[in-house]
Amino acid sequence: MALLPQEVIRKKRDGGRLDAAEIVDFVRGVTDGSLSEGQIAAFAMAVWFSGMNRDECVALTLAMRDSGETLDWSAFGRPIVDKHSTGGVGDNVSLILAPIVAAYGLAVPMISGRGLGHTGGTLDKLESIPGYNIQPSPELFRQVADEVGCAIIGQTANLAPADKRLYAIRDVTATVDSVPLITASILSKKLAAGLQSLVLDVKLGNGSFMTDPRETEILARSLVDVANGAGLRTSALITDMNEPLADAVGNALEIENCLAYLRGGKKDTRLDQVVMALAAEMLEAAGMAAHKAEAEATARRVLESGAAMERFARMVHRLGGPADFVDRPAAYLEKAPAVVPVPAGRDGYLTACETRELGMAVIALGGGRARPDDRIDHRVGLSQLKPLGTKVEQGEPIAFVHAAGRSQAEAVGQKVAALYAIADERPKPRPVIVSRII
Repeated sequence: MALLPQEVIRKKRDGGRLDAAEIVDFVRGVTDGSLSEGQIAAFAMAVWFSGMNRDECVALTLAMRDSGETLDWSAFGRPIVDKHSTGGVGDNVSLILAPIVAAYGLAVPMISGRGLGHTGGTLDKLESIPGYNIQPSPELFRQVADEVGCAIIGQTANLAPADKRLYAIRDVTATVDSVPLITASILSKKLAAGLQSLVLDVKLGNGSFMTDPRETEILARSLVDVANGAGLRTSALITDMNEPLADAVGNALEIENCLAYLRGGKKDTRLDQVVMALAAEMLEAAGMAAHKAEAEATARRVLESGAAMERFARMVHRLGGPADFVDRPAAYLEKAPAVVPVPAGRDGYLTACETRELGMAVIALGGGRARPDDRIDHRVGLSQLKPLGTKVEQGEPIAFVHAAGRSQAEAVGQKVAALYAIADERPKPRPVIVSRII
């Protein structure tokens, strides 16, 4: 007989180990509404203080997965893969990565999210494209994923509904940063999406949610161990987020950046290193390459052939966007009325930047949300951001601010300039791929 909810809470509060049946019963109460918000909040706080071992976390993840619909792609007859990032600034990797691996024969039914805090959201970027439908019917989602190989959409209400309720309560009870709860939240949705393999991009640095290397590794290992324990082949890369990943931050600007990359214009950048490393992980995990070097060479060939751009174009059109979008993006992406340079304050080398605050500057421009119901101005953001280590002269632009008005652009530009440190000596380069967790 299952324990009463308050006894489950008491057991976990006191450091006890919950068995799978107790966790399943509790998650059922979260889903059907029989548990109060107070009980769910108390459970979340008990987990925050007492933690969960791997078996408990696997049970929680599977119970949350099974709280709603699970997708079945077995009829596709090819590997079903996905990637998840813990969030950063200038991170438009999903938009690039999905069409690359789709062009090589994998299927990527990617369920993405909106911006969270200072980090940008893939869905917000896609909504810069006129007509793009982030909530297609289930039938259209399957058709596009099958015919094109990739489809990037938003989460439906039927996938892992227990997570939606639990997360909303965690958000207002200071329990968001619990590693077991983060792990179950991320993976329950990925498992419900019916994946066969998953690659995680866990960000580390002053532009990510995780700034401590030890805590970042703990989260990455938890995600990998629990995912594999739940039957989903998973690996993770810990990647540097001490500066924006791309040289643009903002919704329409990152779509432009994505197109430039798919045309071959961003080779040898930090963005390129992350994209190629994640593509290699996905191809190897799906059995499409024997080792990393072969997988990365394969991804590079697909990119340079134009096949990835063709997949992106087809995905956009099939999900409601213009048929000629990739050929004429300027005709469809709105431009900000004011664009002003951010001048370097002195001669020297760019040595550091406050990456999180760069993301907050885009929010201040209207490119993100201070409240969930805020409308986004897709035109605004930062472009032509020079990478750290660049030698600059006083007055030379280190970025450009795109804003709704000139006075706002100039005010934000002054703040952006103050976010960069300039020194006489070139800083030592940091690896963008910090480590790999398997």
